[in-house]
Amino acid sequence: MYRNPIFLSLLFSLSGFAQSTASLSGTVVDTQNSSVSGAMVTLGNPVTGWRNVTATSADGKFQFNNVPWDIYSVAVAGAGFDTAERRIALRSPVPVEIQLTLQLAGQSIAIDVAEDAKLLVDSQSSSTRHSLSSENFNRLPSQAGTRGLESVLLSFPGFAANANGAIHPRGAHNQMTYVIDGMPVTDQLTGAFANAIDPSIAQSVELYTGNVPAEFGSKVSGVASIITRSGISSGHRFRGSTALGWSEFDTLSQVTQASGGTERFGYFASVNTMKSNRFLDQVSLENLFNGGNSERGFTRFDWRQNPRSQLRLSLLSGRSSFQVSNLASQHLAGQRQRQSLEDFSASAGWIYSIDAKSTIDVLSSYRTSITRLLPSVGDTPVSASQARHLTTVNIDTRYSRQHGAHAIRAGAGIQRFPVSENFFFQVTSAKFNPTLPRGRLLFSERRTGALDSAFVEDRVQWKRFHFTLGLRYDNYRFLTSGTQLQPRVGLAYTLRETGTVFRASYNRNYQTPPNENLLFSSSPRSALREALGLPLLAIRAERQDVYEVGLQQPLAAKWSLNGSYYHKESRDMQDNDNFFNTGVIFPTSLAQARVNGAELRLVALPIAGFSGSLSATHYHAVVTPPFTGGLFLGSTLVADIGARPFVIDHDQTLGIHGVLNYSWRKRYWLAVSTRYDSGLVVNSSAPDDPDYRALVPYVNLTGDPARVKGRTISDVVVGYDRVKGDRKRWDVSAQITNITNKTALFNFQSAFVGTRIVAPRMVGAKLRWYF
Repeated sequence: MYRNPIFLSLLFSLSGFAQSTASLSGTVVDTQNSSVSGAMVTLGNPVTGWRNVTATSADGKFQFNNVPWDIYSVAVAGAGFDTAERRIALRSPVPVEIQLTLQLAGQSIAIDVAEDAKLLVDSQSSSTRHSLSSENFNRLPSQAGTRGLESVLLSFPGFAANANGAIHPRGAHNQMTYVIDGMPVTDQLTGAFANAIDPSIAQSVELYTGNVPAEFGSKVSGVASIITRSGISSGHRFRGSTALGWSEFDTLSQVTQASGGTERFGYFASVNTMKSNRFLDQVSLENLFNGGNSERGFTRFDWRQNPRSQLRLSLLSGRSSFQVSNLASQHLAGQRQRQSLEDFSASAGWIYSIDAKSTIDVLSSYRTSITRLLPSVGDTPVSASQARHLTTVNIDTRYSRQHGAHAIRAGAGIQRFPVSENFFFQVTSAKFNPTLPRGRLLFSERRTGALDSAFVEDRVQWKRFHFTLGLRYDNYRFLTSGTQLQPRVGLAYTLRETGTVFRASYNRNYQTPPNENLLFSSSPRSALREALGLPLLAIRAERQDVYEVGLQQPLAAKWSLNGSYYHKESRDMQDNDNFFNTGVIFPTSLAQARVNGAELRLVALPIAGFSGSLSATHYHAVVTPPFTGGLFLGSTLVADIGARPFVIDHDQTLGIHGVLNYSWRKRYWLAVSTRYDSGLVVNSSAPDDPDYRALVPYVNLTGDPARVKGRTISDVVVGYDRVKGDRKRWDVSAQITNITNKTALFNFQSAFVGTRIVAPRMVGAKLRWYF
């Protein structure tokens, strides 16, 4: 299944890797220019929480690898010397080398606090960009058994929470690209599909939602760049941990990890398994029949051939099997439908330093996923089965160069994606939509699509201004064809007197349709769609114009404020149609969309052990029919709306997410998360249906537009770290999610995502040993 020789030979022969991390090396000397050995060098960013420490060698050398792009403070402390500190921007795979000079104790000038406060804002970025390190998000309280990074991303502004871990980025539906060590993954990665990325493999997460760099294409309403853990230069040959977790609803999980390496070689491996009797968010209050299990594995190898060349290999795989959440009537009828998923990804790579100012890196990656929906005896009101196989092959190359005030990055890539779909359908209820054909209908088709792209981007620093000048070109060929030139330009201006950074940007985006069930949703050869009387129009790529303004502001040397306002105009706006709450989706699009939004994020650095963040999000999303694609069985949405504009279910007036952390004696810690959502729009068609009647009190059907009622959900986790010497030996944590056991809805009878209920209160615990 995963051994296609053509794809694998192509993958490993190219040995490419699109580098999205930086490296920093240097030498520590004294005032006599003599090397200082054993000095402790700390590289960190107080806002993201990323931090790494190393010691200088006998010749005063130090090295940091796998560093996320950002602005950092480099601090050096040596016995008999005062601490030296420098602020440095790492924005490129081009290696950076510095020299730090230590003054004898009592002879250096005190560190300028105002200079250190500049780390609170990013004066070189015109993007709406947020970063978080594993040290921070590993302590975020989240629903026990959560398998993906979505709970981490929800702590940032710009998202509305949806069921099964899905998130709406800036008024879009799941139009997220996850970039794992440079490998783009654009297929569905949520709890509903159970193939989400295990957050424990991540070293850091960098999120772009505005002025997305030109190197990213396809789904760019949000781009999450994930840097995984590495063992190279770790200072140990073998270390690891095993964590065992438990929570209510018979949820059990384990994560085992190991890593190690030398200056030239490194490895990291992780295995994560979970089973639960509450695998998906429920459809009814009875929480009927939705158990499941998942297994995921990840491995990464690094090999530095010489100071100018480095190779990498990453392997990611997983599978899951779970019961589809049932309504009460479906459960009584005996419905026991199951869904299963499998996926495998591989990327191999090489980055080469041409000279001190330029590098070249290449990406070749292979990803395949298989989804199956199995029918059962009591399926009602329809019976359906599915077997979908999606493969994506990428080959990309990047060139980076630092030249004076210019940081140039350019590249090109090709992508091929074979798709195979088989979908069976039959009406099983005599009362369900008598206009539909009653015979057995089958759709089966295979096609291969292509996306070729190229980009160039120059980041230019001039006095107080920082310009981002990017241009991207995409050529898409599948069920429809299209090309698009995409200028992505931005400007940042620093008001040095107050430390304020103002920014503005314009992006033209070209978002290709989702490949999940795209053949059925828009293929002109779909006999099933023709029998159902649905239009046979192909879904086209979405074209967007996005305008944004924003600012960053440091406050009192311990607070960072980041805010933005944006306006987005879309043509052929993409969405999904959910098939009877099953999680099976059929892509659809609407003629036009307009989204206006505002975001705010306040970050507090540690003060007397306390730290935290507060994010606020508002967006208003209006779309205009007609619809293209989808299935919409059992929903009267299309007929009811007609051709008039309407507020889509992504729209939410206000979402607020606060996280408060407390650490005592570096061993005891506590984190509290509180989220308020004012409620998504609903498209209710039958609120008096007996299956949904009990949920009506949690919906405001008389509103204009109707919405699920607002909710406030709080979670808490407490922990203890047992440390002996300089190593952690074991840790233990306990958490409660939805402390007040609030009953609330994500959605109600939505044609796009169905009906889902917020998880009830769950108590859990985790114990981890280090070896």
